[in-house]
Amino acid sequence: MNRDGRPATRFARRVLAVVRRIPAGRVATYGDVAALAGRPLAWRAVGNIMRGCTEPGIPCHRVVGAGGRLGGYGDRAVKRGLLAAEGIRVAGDRLQRFAAVRWPGPDRGPERSRPVL
Repeated sequence: MNRDGRPATRFARRVLAVVRRIPAGRVATYGDVAALAGRPLAWRAVGNIMRGCTEPGIPCHRVVGAGGRLGGYGDRAVKRGLLAAEGIRVAGDRLQRFAAVRWPGPDRGPERSRPVL
């Protein structure tokens, strides 16, 4: 973070913009967020950004590991509780029904607006 509280890099700002768009009750992987932020191989950097994020209003708990694992960044108990509050069930360290709660991104999947025919 800069002195003004903003993320230090352009990529970090893009990552946080993507994470802000993940709807409640949905999740995205570190890799999903990296790809949506323009750097598909930067999933580890996304994890580091999530670990250091203290900005209110950023739903970092909605970013999970590949295959629906909770991931290694942040307090797992808190993350599990926040996800549960949004209706996402976690068994052990994995999300149940991961494919059903995985967010496809802002411009893909059923959440985009479709024209009425």
